[in-house]
Amino acid sequence: MVEDQPSRVERRLAAILAADVAGYSRLMGLDEAGTARILREHRVVVDTLVAKHGGRIVKTTGDGLLVEFLSVVDAVECAVVVQSMMAERNEGVAPDRRMLFRIGINLGDVLIEGDDILGDGVNVAARLEGIAEPGGICVSSSAYDQVRGKVAVEFTDWGERDLKNIARPVRAYAIIGESVGGHTQAAPAVSTIQSVPYLSIVVLPLSNIGGDPDQEYFVDGVTESLTTDLSRMVGSFVIGRNTAFTYKGKHVDLKRVGRELGVRYALEGSVQRSGNRMRINIQLIDTQTGNHLWAERFDKPVGDLFDMQDEIISRLAGSLNAQLVAAEARRAERTPDPNSLDLYFQGLACANQGWTPEHMTKARAFFARASMLDPNNIEALVGTAMADAMSGSGHMTDERAARFASAEAALTKALYLVPEHASAHMYIGFVQISTNRASQGIAECRRALELDRNLAMAHGYIGLAKYFSGQAEETEGHIQEALRLSPRDTNANAWMTWAGLAKLALGADQEAIERLRHAVEMKRNTAPAHFFLAAALARTGALDDARSMVQAGLALDPAYTIRRYRAGASSDNPTYLAQRERTADSMRLAGIADT
Repeated sequence: MVEDQPSRVERRLAAILAADVAGYSRLMGLDEAGTARILREHRVVVDTLVAKHGGRIVKTTGDGLLVEFLSVVDAVECAVVVQSMMAERNEGVAPDRRMLFRIGINLGDVLIEGDDILGDGVNVAARLEGIAEPGGICVSSSAYDQVRGKVAVEFTDWGERDLKNIARPVRAYAIIGESVGGHTQAAPAVSTIQSVPYLSIVVLPLSNIGGDPDQEYFVDGVTESLTTDLSRMVGSFVIGRNTAFTYKGKHVDLKRVGRELGVRYALEGSVQRSGNRMRINIQLIDTQTGNHLWAERFDKPVGDLFDMQDEIISRLAGSLNAQLVAAEARRAERTPDPNSLDLYFQGLACANQGWTPEHMTKARAFFARASMLDPNNIEALVGTAMADAMSGSGHMTDERAARFASAEAALTKALYLVPEHASAHMYIGFVQISTNRASQGIAECRRALELDRNLAMAHGYIGLAKYFSGQAEETEGHIQEALRLSPRDTNANAWMTWAGLAKLALGADQEAIERLRHAVEMKRNTAPAHFFLAAALARTGALDDARSMVQAGLALDPAYTIRRYRAGASSDNPTYLAQRERTADSMRLAGIADT
């Protein structure tokens, strides 16, 4: 007879953080209701910090907290930031009323029981918390061995300690901090840790000016949708709506909000309805300085509120993306030792300045350096491909085919590693559109929009594909959709250029001139729009204006020739090729050299 085998006990190695409030019973005795309320407020912030550092809250017990981390470095950094936050929140509070956490951290083996964790690994963390000073952090030797040299804090060796119900002594280390009121505080150590994530932002609940309760759901909906859409941004950390809504209806100090939530930026604003019009004002604030970085007003007639909400969110998210990237690039420029993400943002900001040989070369160099520092930085890989694709498409080089091949190889690798990377789908679509595979490229751009509805550039690329396919009459609609989503986009001049080319192909010369002139005015440092506008002007007989425009274009790209333009055909469609030849003839008339 075969005996039943005992079921296998599941175990894993984990970093465990245990915390409780020192003197909680005394505080409850002084003010039960007030203490409970303050603890709830602290816990909202602590829960956010735990989530930001990758922790999982296993259980809460009154004033206590048990958290599991996959990384002991994350556990220690989280503990340090929590204690820093608590020190700030206790400023101005009478010493006998301060709420001070004690934190213990251990790296050890734990037993798994459903969502719970048990065993000595947990018990040691709990006992270390018990010997920690109020406001302090105590770690085991197993945790200390893994974090020393990796976290910018100093430790003091407390030697071996006999802990209650733990069979063997445990060597303990405490994080050294400034002595405040007789308690060891971890706050000073935090200043040396770069704990605030890149592109970290909280979307504060928008104010409902006028207080119309019928508009409250719309105001809250805009706040929630912005939170969701911004979370799709590369490298972003966006505070969850439940935490953000604890600030609803309150006058807040944005610097303090930044410290409490560990974010660099805050988005705040208001919604006001007046008659049949809706006005939304939004401001982006740097929480470290309090400076206003950007503001936008959205004002239009009230129609279908849900459609209007979608349009507002798309526009704001697109504008914010560019503004946040620019802000992070400015920070990176001041960083003496930039990391991979710093370099990525600098490359992206450089590319946003315009499709010129100089900007694309610089952008690619930043992306390449970012990839060297961190080969796993997929965004840098996609950025390198983007710079190659832009250089190939803008008649900036005689190595057009090589640039597109390099871009496609990098994007194929990126999609193998991250199959649902929206921008990678969009850019590989652009490469296909530019290399006689328009239908495939359109499909990739549509896939990108399924993954991220705010990729206005994907609509622009579809419009360009229609032009390459000899369907120039369909280009305008796609360009207008891109502009509807992101009217102030850094790439809007390119979209307007493509719309102008389509009009030029259709023989609508005056409309072509309007769009191409608009493209030049949007971004005067981009050469192709100058040359296409010169061609359109030459067709209408305005040769002096055409030649002036050629000279302006050659100042930006002295190597531009008709030969390079003619070699850059993106399709073998006969209608498109015939239209290109007419444009080349007009360029020649305007004074552009053949070779």
